[in-house]
Amino acid sequence: MRLTKYTDYGIRVLIHLGLIEGELGSIREIAAAFDISQDHLKKVVNDLSGAGFIESVRGRNGGIRLARPPEQINLGSVLRHTEGLDELIECAGCPIAPACGVPPVLAEASAAFAAVFDKYTVADLIVRKPELRQFLGADQVRFNACSK
Repeated sequence: MRLTKYTDYGIRVLIHLGLIEGELGSIREIAAAFDISQDHLKKVVNDLSGAGFIESVRGRNGGIRLARPPEQINLGSVLRHTEGLDELIECAGCPIAPACGVPPVLAEASAAFAAVFDKYTVADLIVRKPELRQFLGADQVRFNACSK
């Protein structure tokens, strides 16, 4: 299976926000750190916010942060939300759908794939904080201020 860029960007947002440990981040700084489009990131951030993975704070000093501690954000839940694993192929209208054996095989494969992600949280992705902060050095001052 292959994850979409949408999921990839979503995971990157969660990693970045996990690294700044409760402080407010911005779409601009995340886009710059990962060298990705702000426009695409806005859509992802709005979706993750609506799903309760992150929260946004409006206003002059606003920004985004994780809605829960990194240990409480399960990657399987994120994956199911961003990838919509329920239906990998569209079987409606297929002439052999009533007798076809493909849908149960795909359902089993999707469940097995998601089960691996269910074992991990955002906290598992950021255990090497100093190295991650170094690689995302575009905002080194902020990360150094957050170091524990």
